[in-house]
Amino acid sequence: MKLWQKNQPPNKKIDHFTVGKDREYDLHLAPFDCQASIAHAQMLVESGVLNLEEADKLVGLLNDLKDEAEKGNFAIEAEFEDVHSKIEYVLTQKLGDLGKKIHTARSRNDQVLVALHLYLKAEIETIKKLTHSFFKLLMDLADQHKDKLLPGYTHFQVAMPSSFGLWFSAYAESLVDDVTLLNGAHRIVDQNPLGSAAGFGSSFPIDRKATTESLGFGDLKYNVIAAQMSRGKAEKTTATAIASLAATLSKMAMDICLYMGQEHNFISFPEEFSTGSSIMPHKKNPDVFELIRGKCNLLQGLPNQLALLMANLPSGYHREMQLAKGPIIEAINELKSCLNLFTFSLKEIKVKENILDNPKYQYVYSVDTLNEWVKEGMTFRDAYKKMGEAIDKEEYVPKKTLDHTHLGSIGNLALKEIDLKMKKVMG
Repeated sequence: MKLWQKNQPPNKKIDHFTVGKDREYDLHLAPFDCQASIAHAQMLVESGVLNLEEADKLVGLLNDLKDEAEKGNFAIEAEFEDVHSKIEYVLTQKLGDLGKKIHTARSRNDQVLVALHLYLKAEIETIKKLTHSFFKLLMDLADQHKDKLLPGYTHFQVAMPSSFGLWFSAYAESLVDDVTLLNGAHRIVDQNPLGSAAGFGSSFPIDRKATTESLGFGDLKYNVIAAQMSRGKAEKTTATAIASLAATLSKMAMDICLYMGQEHNFISFPEEFSTGSSIMPHKKNPDVFELIRGKCNLLQGLPNQLALLMANLPSGYHREMQLAKGPIIEAINELKSCLNLFTFSLKEIKVKENILDNPKYQYVYSVDTLNEWVKEGMTFRDAYKKMGEAIDKEEYVPKKTLDHTHLGSIGNLALKEIDLKMKKVMG
């Protein structure tokens, strides 16, 4: 069944190509399409299109369908083009001509838009909660291991003393930026596009402010053409926030892969959290973190993918917009999976102690040692030169007492301040 079909059915090859994987992706949108249809039906009473009895019948059945969709019991069979045609078919089968009235003052583009906005709103909130859980774990680990030192690196070379407290809390604070971007994406999708119809409004006296309120949107996308143009923009904006969070996860996964290696051996995980080699019995491979790294790197390409898809399109609806649905749904599911697995795995991390006692890390103290000379009256440049000469002549003797007290340093992690930052952006 096609909502647009008149008499002649479409060619099967054309149908297969144009529908693509929409039936699969639309299962994610089904509860939200029902939710939007409920609000639309209630609004049609105010507009004089439906009476209360008719609206009650439609709303009752739509609520049942919504419940089935949320439970995963909703199916879109091959004879239906998408979720919208399936829902209208069910309404018509059970309510007769009344079911056909649900599409009054709407287009299918209208339905997709509002369902996508509702879906993205809900998923952004879910991602924020998962991110916050990961944040809290990192903060707990930072506090737990704040006194355990490890070498900091620049250019893949030993640089200065760091600590696990500093490392864990660095990624925790980076997540604050990612949540800030998620909030920005949320503000974009928290605008009701319902009522734009095919992008040019309707001659029916619909009340778009009423559906905005009943659907819980923060604002209305007032201009109907602007509402239609939010298709693609909403997905791309969300993708940008996803890419930022994915970059943070990827970088930390990379650190973990390095730190687990025999050359570093800073951290470890239980044996059941890694895989072995088919020929090398000593191997404990960080497969989970390698896959997180790879998946998150792919996610960082999503904004560009969607930007290219939408490039140079004029105003109005175009079928290319359909192709934005799959990538954003798959990206959201992939990101949630990575967050869940990262949090699950990191709870079992084992941190090594006394890492800096290894002689190969002695040079991490060079800056702190020359800083002591500066405190005693030597200029920094002279102290720097003296330290360089001592290292060249192998006369360097490290001063291993650290005195880092400023805010955000090894000795003053600013965990309370970072936690407050996250509380502000979480709302």
